[in-house]
This record gives sequence, C-alpha cells and structure tokens, in this order.
Amino acid sequence: MTNPADHSWTHAGHGLPDSEPSLNTTAIATGLQLPAGFAAIAGDAELGPAITNNLARVEKKLREAIANSDPLADATSRHLVEAGGKRIRPLLTLLCAHLGDASLPAVVQAAVVVELTHLATLYHDDVMDSAPFRRGAPTAHEVWGNSVAVLTGDLIFARASILVSELGSRALGIQARTFERLCLGQLHETVGPRPDEDPVEHYLSVIADKTGSLVAASGQLGAIFAEADPAYESVLVEYGEKVGVAFQLADDVIDVTGIKVKSGKSPGTDLREGVPTLPVLLLRKAAADGDQSAVELLKLIDGDLTSDEALAEAVAGLREHPVTAESWVVARQWANEAIAALAPLPDGVVKESLSNFAVAVVDRAS
Repeated sequence: MTNPADHSWTHAGHGLPDSEPSLNTTAIATGLQLPAGFAAIAGDAELGPAITNNLARVEKKLREAIANSDPLADATSRHLVEAGGKRIRPLLTLLCAHLGDASLPAVVQAAVVVELTHLATLYHDDVMDSAPFRRGAPTAHEVWGNSVAVLTGDLIFARASILVSELGSRALGIQARTFERLCLGQLHETVGPRPDEDPVEHYLSVIADKTGSLVAASGQLGAIFAEADPAYESVLVEYGEKVGVAFQLADDVIDVTGIKVKSGKSPGTDLREGVPTLPVLLLRKAAADGDQSAVELLKLIDGDLTSDEALAEAVAGLREHPVTAESWVVARQWANEAIAALAPLPDGVVKESLSNFAVAVVDRAS
C-alpha cells in the first residue's frame, strides 16, 4: 500500500519519564509533532496537553508491545517503529475519545492496537510491492529478506491481537473485521478488477478496504472506550472511511505527479511498479474514449520505465495531463463528504480538528 507523505510528523524518543511531563517536555521527549490539520488541538489549553501526553504513552507502549527476548525478533519488530511515522491512526483514536471520557485507560491501549495493526500491514505490503524504502529507511525485507519481513508482520499483528483481546470481545470483533478488509483489499488489488467490473470503482473499493477501514476503526474505538454517545460511532465510521479514501487518493496523485514530499519514496514509484492509481486509470479511460494524447502517454507509461530518464518523462507527462487535475477533484470530493458526515457531532475542537484534517490530506499539491 502506498502511504501518505511523511512530511509533518516525526518521532525520535525511546523512553519516557514516569512523571507526567508538560506539553512542551512531552513533545521534546518523544519528538512528536501534531501533523497538518490538527493545529486546533495544540491551541486548546485542555485538549492539547491531554492529547500530547497520551501520544507519549502510546509511543512508550508501542515499544513495550514489540519488545522481544529473541534478539532477531526484537530488531525486526523495532525496525519500522523506530523509523518514524505520522501516528495518524492513534491520534484519531485519542482525539475521538474526547467526545467522551478520554482519561479512561483503555483509550490508550486501543490507540496502540490500531497502530500495531497498521505496522503489521506495512511489513507485508513492502514485500508484495518490492518496496526498497519505507519512512526513509530500507524496508525490512531489504535488510532481512522476505520471509523474515512477513513473519515480523505476523508477529506484530499477534501482539496487536493480544492487546485487543484484553479490551473485550467487541474490540476484538472490530479489529478482526478490519483486518479481514485489509487482507481482502490487498487480494483484490493483486488480482485486479473482474472483466465486468469498472476499474475505477474497483480501485476505490480497494483503497476503502486497505486504508479507509482502519482509519474508521481508529475513531470508532476511541469513542467506544471513552464511553461516548453511541450515536457518534456511525458518524466516525463514515467519516473515517471517506477521509481514508481521500488520504490515499491524494497520496497516489502525489506519487505519480512527482511532487516533492518526505515520503521516503521516490516520485513515480507506483508508475515504475505498475501499481494502478486513479490518474493512470482515468488516463486509460480517456485513451479508450479517443484522447490521442492519453494514448501516446500510455505507450510511455506501459513501456520500459527502468531508467530514471524514462520515469521522469512519464511523471512529467502525467503531471501535465488533465487527468491529474481530475484526480485532485475526486480526492477533494471524498474529503468534502467526510466533512459533511461530521454534522451530527457537537461543535468544538474535536469536530474542528477532524474537519481540518480532511482538508489537509488533500491540500498537499504544493
């Protein structure tokens, strides 16, 4: 799975003091910075310190969860955690918990579960995509080989399953159904659309499963374990599904158009690997409808892109073609639908931050 740009969130810490640090010392101790779209959290005198302190707890518990007495398993499991990451999913869990009682201890554990689940999928995705880098570092399969990388992903998911089982059967069911969708999304991406299936609709369903499902579960679990109004759950699920799709659409457009972002991945990687993304799918549709410029550009994209020069030419051509602007329109439509889904939530910093995040994920074109 191509992952959104890692330009707004980094971490560097390995341990936290036992005492409760302030907002500033927590940020320094963990290196955590709130990503684009969440500025309202930092500006809130109550919510800011609460979220930041809980993010620090999540970071500490992530390392505790993956620690292993076996030296190899310990090293491979720590590989991606210590490489960094946006921690968007646990942040959404913690944020949505403020629709209820965010101080309840199960909230942090739920946030750890969603991040571990996400990390497990990254190990598997990188093997299937033959990705050389993740978060600016060599991928696990490049360091230890495919088998070790796959088994590490399995091990991390096992750790997530242990933690979620401690939260009860409902949380376990949500995680299991989410993981099922993650697997089905990867399967459907691998085999491609059926002959009678629209390629764009197939693509959207794949990213809804591979990205939207876990984002949706993140907010839902936050509301459940903060004992928020049950009516908010369906709102957060709908929002998460839609913002997750917008998130991935924007990232895919960024990749194939060569916009410089700190994603740890070279622009055009999806083109070179033949990964279907919305701009290319729309280009194929345009070619089928008689657009000669699309036909010529597809010859280049479907040709040999092993050289950097050929890849750069393909990226430049796709960036200038109208299908790229059309793809941004689609991504922003999904973001707008995510924002509209938030209408039933009470006004306040939580709702404002969720809305701003939906805008931020599709506002990365420059």
